[in-house]
Amino acid sequence: MSVVDACNTYTFEVRILILVFGLVLSATAQDVYRISNGKLTVTVKKQGGAIVSITLDDDKQHRNPLWEPDSGTFGASLGHFVCVDGFGGVSKEEQAAGYPFHGEAYTQPFLGQAAGAEMRLNTTLPLAQETVARNLTLLPGRAVLQVDTTLTSQVSFDRPVQWAEHATVGSPFLEPGATVIDMRAVKAKTRPYVPATGGLPHRLPSGQEFTWPLAPSVGGAQLDMRLTPEQPNSGDHTTSLMDPAREWAWVTALNTKQHLMIGYLFRREEFPWIQSWEYYPPSGKLARGLEFSTQPFDVPRRQVVSENSLFGAPTYRWLPAKSAITARFYVFVANVPENWRKVDDVRFENGTITVVSAAGSLTF
Repeated sequence: MSVVDACNTYTFEVRILILVFGLVLSATAQDVYRISNGKLTVTVKKQGGAIVSITLDDDKQHRNPLWEPDSGTFGASLGHFVCVDGFGGVSKEEQAAGYPFHGEAYTQPFLGQAAGAEMRLNTTLPLAQETVARNLTLLPGRAVLQVDTTLTSQVSFDRPVQWAEHATVGSPFLEPGATVIDMRAVKAKTRPYVPATGGLPHRLPSGQEFTWPLAPSVGGAQLDMRLTPEQPNSGDHTTSLMDPAREWAWVTALNTKQHLMIGYLFRREEFPWIQSWEYYPPSGKLARGLEFSTQPFDVPRRQVVSENSLFGAPTYRWLPAKSAITARFYVFVANVPENWRKVDDVRFENGTITVVSAAGSLTF
């Protein structure tokens, strides 16, 4: 969720400013929707439809793993927002026509209602000529949020669409030396970039392929991309291809000191890629994107279509004329045992989510 072009021609600062545009940090009763089922409470901003908070109801500290930037630094809290139809930069012609970075959805009001454990929202994308319907449901008696989204075209021709669920975890949940990211990936690559002065330094070289989780560093050593640096001072961006042998892909973030975990489960056919955006300033106010998407990097549509594929996997999704496409994902949150240091697998069978660690398993 949220944010900066760590690589390529965009700087981290530019991306942050674009992504926070038009959103307000404070969440009052007038500008948010809220649902709860006795296990989880979820808060969504009306402007942009961002999931800004997801907390366990029995957690007295109300710890929110999603990104909550300081208002003085970023001006907004974005948490998890949807990037559609667009993800990343735009062409000069699109820019002249007023098309926004990361698509229109995060700039539009989401209208609807929230009652009990269910939320029904929708918005219109006037420039893209599409509509977005977003249904959020907290499953009964479970610390699980189900999100169903329908994207509908209002035009009479097929089009390639860009769609990313820009989930971002942040401090204090994202903690130096404590928070680890796990996923089932088969191939990975660092985001190509043009070296520039200013901004956070890169730990990773431009455009290098690697096998998750060990990536080459600019100094030649290997870095474990699961780990949050103990002494943060970098900004990087990588993409990982989800295992094509599995119907459901997953990613988790686990704080091994707080013993708190958040995870996402999504269909690999709908979102083949996870983009890991890292914002690790020396201040320790960290953010990391767990962005599951239709494309490997946040780049303009024209580039995505021209490249067509990476590692044999598609880089965009088709939206047929006057038709709709859908996507579903799940979010789960839990306190985990103190001896958990890693998530080895997430399984989805008969509607049950099982998170597996060498130290045991949890069922949602």
